[in-house]
Amino acid sequence: MKVADMHCDTIAEIYAKRQAGEECGILKNNLHIDLEKMERGDYAVQNFAVFAHMENLKGKMPLPEYALRLIDTFFTELRRYPDRIGIVRSFRDIEKNMAEGRMSALLTMEEGAICQGKLEYLRIFYELGVRMFTFTWNFPNELAYPNRYEYLGPGQDSFVPETEKGLTEKGFEFLEEMERLGIIADVSHLGDKGILDVISHAKRPFVASHSGARAVCRHCRNLTDEMIRGIGEKGGVMGVNYFTEFLRDKEKFGDPMKTSLDDMVAHIRRIIRVGGIDSVGLGSDFDGAAVSMEITNAGDMQLLAARLEKEGFSTEEIEKIFYKNVFRVYREILK
Repeated sequence: MKVADMHCDTIAEIYAKRQAGEECGILKNNLHIDLEKMERGDYAVQNFAVFAHMENLKGKMPLPEYALRLIDTFFTELRRYPDRIGIVRSFRDIEKNMAEGRMSALLTMEEGAICQGKLEYLRIFYELGVRMFTFTWNFPNELAYPNRYEYLGPGQDSFVPETEKGLTEKGFEFLEEMERLGIIADVSHLGDKGILDVISHAKRPFVASHSGARAVCRHCRNLTDEMIRGIGEKGGVMGVNYFTEFLRDKEKFGDPMKTSLDDMVAHIRRIIRVGGIDSVGLGSDFDGAAVSMEITNAGDMQLLAARLEKEGFSTEEIEKIFYKNVFRVYREILK
């Protein structure tokens, strides 16, 4: 079963390890994702995020410069293996790679502050290949407000739904320009009010690349039924996140803290129930979040396909979940 994964942080991890003096590359590594693991998992497309932690970088390096360093890592690493994976900018590129037996790599951006509120930066990053863009990470920026992230001390981080502040005026301008250019708007990390703003104003399908269903797990990074329904009605897709804390409420954790494929299936069922079978996909958050279940890395993805089949999902439904729903959005937006 082919896999289309809408989010990972592997490029940022490779860059960080190299900055620390470690050897790390995309072919084979000790991360969640490398080319060998992706091939074992039968991947068609992996989205690779340019992720920036704006607070950690403050006073150290301008966000656009940091983003360019990650993009350089993306290109230099993936272009070493043109027989195994191809960098794509359009859906036609994905189709060509599949026909020639290669996987595809799509460049995305996680943290709208990288553009510093400048549309010209967004357009430049589009020319460099960015085809999906989140408005925020965990901090407010020029475009919008996230579900609030509060650092209360070691092990005491708190996420609080942002229900009053949504997209800024500049955020609405970015949404309009993304739709004009052919960049997929991504509402993962965006506050509740911001997600509803996008639902109300978007004219084209958009995604929540790595989020879950709040009715199943109450973490505020997950989406309410109203949001899931809105994404489905707009023709969009939400990718189920594999992060332990997004899959199961904390009070239901065992010792040690662990989730299972059953938790993923519960999120998938809820999204289908509310938004329809066409609204659900995969968004692992590999190499950006802790994963504690049977799927330990990209090479294990067929375990989920087998579990869905065991749970009574048809082959057509599993194909939609694994890649066809994402492909439908890519076909429409990535010209």
